[in-house]
Amino acid sequence: MARPVLIVPGLNGSGDGHWQQFWLADDDQAKLVDQADWANPQAGRWLHRLERAVIANPGALVVAHSLGSILAARLATSSVAPLVGGALLVAPADIERTSVLHARTYEFGTIPIEPLPFPALVVASRDDIYMSLDKARGLAAQWRCPLVDIGLAGHINVASGFGRWTAGHDLAALVQERADRRRRPAEPRPQADQGLV
Repeated sequence: MARPVLIVPGLNGSGDGHWQQFWLADDDQAKLVDQADWANPQAGRWLHRLERAVIANPGALVVAHSLGSILAARLATSSVAPLVGGALLVAPADIERTSVLHARTYEFGTIPIEPLPFPALVVASRDDIYMSLDKARGLAAQWRCPLVDIGLAGHINVASGFGRWTAGHDLAALVQERADRRRRPAEPRPQADQGLV
């Protein structure tokens, strides 16, 4: 079953050449979750926009990058969580490390650690300056979803050579398969023979 796809960028959005921009161009089901100010991520405002997009696209697959992955994980405790079909969380960014690297503080709260109530997959790199692989592994464990280690891939963005990232579609398909299995009604169990004694 084809699902709508919600593209959720992180800090400063996903500019020209970013794999999320190619995804929007290549997939008719993909829609950008736009934010009013990409340079100033505010947890409450950004989450409100994402929740509205989920309500408008029930069953959607959320495809998030960087701080967008942290935002998507906040859906775990949102009232709209049952409407989320699944999530592909690519290169989640450590909020504190992001603040240090950009030499400014962001109003993005703390990293959520609640288990995700929808199928999800974390994609991480061994040399991502925004989050160590060990921390990403720990986060995936807390979120109770598998992690895919794609090796030395930086922040999985344009700067690390990720333009049209077709492997991302394959990973999203894995999440969608898990989501589709959850939607199927359970097979009726054969009843035990109630033969007369």
